[in-house]
Amino acid sequence: KSRFSDTDLAHVFLSEQGWIPAVRPGSFTSQGSSIKSSCQLVAFTTEQAGGMLGLVSLNADDDRKWKVNQVACHSDQVTDLDFSPFDDDLLVTCSADETVKVWHVCGLGEEVQGPKTTLSPQDGRLEVVQLHPCSSGIVAVGSSRGAQVWDVNHPAALAGIASTLSHYTVKLVCKSQGKIKVRLFRTFMRQQEMRLWDGRKLSSSLASLSLGTSNGQEPPSAMCVCPSSCQHDGKQKPLFVTVSDCLMEMSTRGVAMVPKLAVDVGSCEVMRVLQLTDGFIVPVSYHVPRKAGQDFHSDLYPDTAGQAAAMKAEEWWSGENRQVETVSLHPDKRPKPCAKAANQRVVEAPPPVNVREVEEPPSLICVYLAPNYVNARSVHSGPSSKFRHLQGSVLHRDTHITNLRGLHLTTPGECDGFCANGQRVAVPLAIAGGQIAVFELSQPGKLPDAFMPTIQNSVNVADFCWDPFDPHRLVVAGDDAKIRVWKVPEGGLTDTLTEPECVLQGHTEKIYTIKFHPYARDLLASSSYDLSVRLWDLQTGQEVKKLKGHLDQIFGMAWSPDGKQLATVCKDGKIRVYDPRRSDEPVQEGPGPEGHRGARLVWVLGGKFLLVSGFDSRSERQLYLVPSDCVKSGSIACAPADVSPSTLIPFHDPDTNLILLTGKGDTRVYVFEIVPEEPYFMECSSFNSSEPHKGFCFLPKTSCDVRDVEVARALRLSKSSIEPVAFKVPRVKKEFFQDDVFPDSAVWWESSLSAASWLSGSNSQHRKISLRPTDMAPVSEAPKEAPVRKYLPSSVYLEEKTDEQKKEELLSAMVAKLGNLDNPLPQESYEGVDEEEWYSQSDQ
Repeated sequence: KSRFSDTDLAHVFLSEQGWIPAVRPGSFTSQGSSIKSSCQLVAFTTEQAGGMLGLVSLNADDDRKWKVNQVACHSDQVTDLDFSPFDDDLLVTCSADETVKVWHVCGLGEEVQGPKTTLSPQDGRLEVVQLHPCSSGIVAVGSSRGAQVWDVNHPAALAGIASTLSHYTVKLVCKSQGKIKVRLFRTFMRQQEMRLWDGRKLSSSLASLSLGTSNGQEPPSAMCVCPSSCQHDGKQKPLFVTVSDCLMEMSTRGVAMVPKLAVDVGSCEVMRVLQLTDGFIVPVSYHVPRKAGQDFHSDLYPDTAGQAAAMKAEEWWSGENRQVETVSLHPDKRPKPCAKAANQRVVEAPPPVNVREVEEPPSLICVYLAPNYVNARSVHSGPSSKFRHLQGSVLHRDTHITNLRGLHLTTPGECDGFCANGQRVAVPLAIAGGQIAVFELSQPGKLPDAFMPTIQNSVNVADFCWDPFDPHRLVVAGDDAKIRVWKVPEGGLTDTLTEPECVLQGHTEKIYTIKFHPYARDLLASSSYDLSVRLWDLQTGQEVKKLKGHLDQIFGMAWSPDGKQLATVCKDGKIRVYDPRRSDEPVQEGPGPEGHRGARLVWVLGGKFLLVSGFDSRSERQLYLVPSDCVKSGSIACAPADVSPSTLIPFHDPDTNLILLTGKGDTRVYVFEIVPEEPYFMECSSFNSSEPHKGFCFLPKTSCDVRDVEVARALRLSKSSIEPVAFKVPRVKKEFFQDDVFPDSAVWWESSLSAASWLSGSNSQHRKISLRPTDMAPVSEAPKEAPVRKYLPSSVYLEEKTDEQKKEELLSAMVAKLGNLDNPLPQESYEGVDEEEWYSQSDQ
């Protein structure tokens, strides 16, 4: 039995103060690792285009903060990486661009220079890379074609092994005995299995452990196993002993083990794992509950490999075999790290956890630590969103509109790229005259190659949107400072439209954005390069208000949910709130995003807050939450996103308080639940697409399939198609209407007053309706099921039994099993032989 038995080892999720934030790992797949750690640094692949790599200190700085640096390593995706076991700052990477690079990351406070060495194996896409565990300068790299061994100081490979097997991927295991061990794995198998091999005899494995079959849908988990042995037929037989198994709360992009020299022996930490998720690096610490104090538990910490190389590359290649000298982990004897990154401190570990005090079986203990933590199973650190497992998926191809051609893919940054309502979608075309194609959502499929009717706007499109109260009316702002109103006939376009219903004129320069009022019909707001915001009455075709006060480009604007105020965010770094019926000057003004690359804003939580999407001073995308009644005080919370040139476009669902954000050219849709108290932003699972989208537009709530717990539906615009994307909450009792995620929804498509009535001071609200189908009962009224205790109290597991008791239980079980075998044994049906066929030894 392992000394780390299943009743001793506990996995401890450090509190969120120990989580490394602002990481955005890549969503691509490779055979290598997505994250690696040295004693000082953590490196991980990012979602940025090309071969970008993220670097962050393993420990926080003095302000309990982490700084994530982005390093451009390769011209294509980084497929694997590895830190040197002898230098915490030495990193090697391989890439799909067929190169291996060696980096010296001397400190996060300094800019990372170019690579020390670049190797070109010329062996196709490289998948895995690994540094030698005993010799300095030796690196092995593998691809689907085979494996190569290099000395980083020589221009050619020392050795190579070719693989002619298809559907296989090469994994490398480097040993110091002068041999290169290559393992080949079938890449099309979904069976998860772990095997233990003797490097001297690779014909068969010594032990194996089946982890089941993966279909990609199971919740992420981590298992800690220990190679051990047992007595079998008088021989020691190797086997795996599972000592810990935990269920992760967030989707895992990668896992790395922190070197043994970095663990905290004072708190009996025997292992630390870093889980790479969509937004954080989560440390998972494995502790053996022992009495904390001055005593060093030598039985838990045998001497481990040090950080001094046993030999040089040429010595290993010439045939020498030497092992790395071991060092003690005793606090008074352990060596100092080989390299130290700037502004780092050692984080004191929390007090040890007494696992036996938990009221659940100790074999599956998962403890989350917070300032006032409680020992329990699956206790979460802080509040969690009920939408945290939101699943986004592209609907069946039968619902797609395909064979799109000639799309205008470079619309202005203030434009969403395309727009849709519940019936049809409008897409700008890269054809002279500012033409717009209109497709009916009720008629999906492949578009014909022949000419199709369009709206000829006569000038380039700056922004456009559908009238929320008239699904046939499309309003288009052009480069000529004019706004044209078009009427699409019932059933869609059959002929090209050349004459608009009306034209609004008043702006003196190009228009940025246009927004309809949420309650008053025919009331439209527009912003322009002339630094003004104007309100229009479409019924009369006249300008009715002109708002002033902007000093620079207007990035975005949004009406408040009650329709009384209009907010704008400007390039001058200001957020302004207007009450158009009271004054043409802003009634509030406060700081906005520091960056000048673009911004958007939307009212959230019933109009109590403004959510602003923009850039900080380092051009990193950020989300800010600003109280709408005190804009001058600035944001009360912010959430870092990532580094990208496109502005995140927010969509707010007032029924669930979900914010879904993405930018043009992105491959990911970020999802947050906004709450009125800390932590304010609760990140949910994001949606990833295989290729960048040119636009993302959300449909009305009535388009959602509530029977499948679909809380949002969007249209994704790619280079040649429009694809519906459904966002669903996984629930068990789908036969019931999930009224906790589907409250009564506003009938926003019904206008409650005219533009003239609103301008004269009238206010209104939308009526609300239930989304519950008549044949579904709400889940809140579902019959309560009697709770089933899955586990016995810990006292049952901890109760000591005598050998006699154990023997009695074993005998009873065997007798009971034999007593159930009423059928005859197979040998009872066998026929015998005649007596004369028997012979004795004397007869021979």
